[in-house]
Amino acid sequence: MYLISTLVLLLCSSTIALENLVLEEEYTEYLSIRSLRDGKVASSFSFKTLLRDASPRDPRQLSFDDNQDASQHYTLFPLTLGQILRQYAITELHLTLNAGKWNYDSWGVPDEPGVGPGAELWAWMADGGTMSVDHRWQGLRNALAGLFCASLGSLDEQRTTSPQYAFPPEGTIPDLGLPHQIRHASHASEHVCTENLTPFLKLLPCKSSSGLASLLNPHRLFDADWHGMGIHVLWNPDGIEVHLNFQLVSDPLRPSTVQKQDWSLESLFDRTIQKSCPVAVTSQISVSLPSSGMYRITPEPHTLQGDNAHYELGSSLAEPFNVGIEWAGELEYPSALRDSSLMPISIHRTLQGPTQDKGRLLVTLRNNGPNELKVLYLETMPWLLQFYLHTTTMHIDGIPRNDLISNVSYILPVPHYQPATFESVLTIPGNATVRYSVDVTKAFLRYTEHPPDAQRGWDLPPAVFVPSTDSLRRMYAPALLVDLATPDFSMPYNVIIFTCSVVAFIFGSTFNLLTRKFVVVHLPEGN
Repeated sequence: MYLISTLVLLLCSSTIALENLVLEEEYTEYLSIRSLRDGKVASSFSFKTLLRDASPRDPRQLSFDDNQDASQHYTLFPLTLGQILRQYAITELHLTLNAGKWNYDSWGVPDEPGVGPGAELWAWMADGGTMSVDHRWQGLRNALAGLFCASLGSLDEQRTTSPQYAFPPEGTIPDLGLPHQIRHASHASEHVCTENLTPFLKLLPCKSSSGLASLLNPHRLFDADWHGMGIHVLWNPDGIEVHLNFQLVSDPLRPSTVQKQDWSLESLFDRTIQKSCPVAVTSQISVSLPSSGMYRITPEPHTLQGDNAHYELGSSLAEPFNVGIEWAGELEYPSALRDSSLMPISIHRTLQGPTQDKGRLLVTLRNNGPNELKVLYLETMPWLLQFYLHTTTMHIDGIPRNDLISNVSYILPVPHYQPATFESVLTIPGNATVRYSVDVTKAFLRYTEHPPDAQRGWDLPPAVFVPSTDSLRRMYAPALLVDLATPDFSMPYNVIIFTCSVVAFIFGSTFNLLTRKFVVVHLPEGN
């Protein structure tokens, strides 16, 4: 009897302790689905974990021999990510891996702004203690590269910049009595794939076995027209929040024989939600209802808020959940919509020039509204492409207007070490098109500095534009491909083959003479 009472007491104590841990950590998940005007469907998964009453680590507590650090124990918060954040005293972290080009004009504003092509990593860190910001930035890159199986280690000093205005903190900066610095790097050649998705899912409490994460079918995700994943960590007075998101743009018209934009969870992801995540405080699905056309949505929404239908999965599901929309007729896509833009500004960026030593960077900005618009323009170029700022020109309908550029900040590149950082504010009058251009020169690289696919060229990082509007945080221009002077890499191959042939011929002849025994053979008479 005494043993049974003791076991019951221990069980109750463990349950109370577990409840306290859960109260200190909160997990929510959210899925937003909206039909685009060109017939495609945009889906955005959002998984948030809040660690209450937690704060970023003071960098003055760091040391190269940090054996006295307290152990970390979490119930819902991802431990592997928490260890990295604490090891390098990271205040705010943002990592995105995207594949494809986000079409702003046809798809509008994305749910998450980080849709630049390739990999992008930026972090805010307090400056102080024995370990410098650059040393911690290097360790952060390598740790995230190992965690997400991505080539983030290539975001070295030749790709790292510190922009002043384009990437403000999205959370709150704690009052540690220390200044904070930002480090930003991008790599347009890096894309997201299955080996990145697997560690991403392992950071979730329910992994991909239940809840909204069970819809993340890699066969459908990576078949989308555009897809990308993001990891965001920020601090606010409530605690540290980890926000994991996955966005994709699917095309339901591609596998269909009829031009109908009908979709459902099963048609988009080839899966339905079999069971909900038991530790999720809220698990919601929001569907943006179309503004025109005859359609039917099934099942009936739990709540309606404006033009959005909301579904709450709850703690348990009686049957598999599958939501979808069916249209009465085929997709209507008037030609007038092809020329109109959903954004307040349209961006076009090209690199011109027929030679391999000089060129010209041309940026075309179209203000689609009647009011004047100011845009923060950030360009981070590797050292192999250098600007000539005295050649900067701005034109409106062929008329020079150099008064439209202000607040110019330019950090010179350091060959083989540091990229260039160019920031400025561009003023675009209403319903006008501004053409900004600057001459550039291309460096002549050593043969050891060329990538394995040297004949393809170098991927230049996308430019970042931040319009002065409340509805849009930042926009990314497409990445560019620059053609540099490339040596004939086939010549070393030919020399190696010729040298090996000569060596083999000489060695073979010499070895044959030294090892062969010459004897006189007497033939019988009559033969």
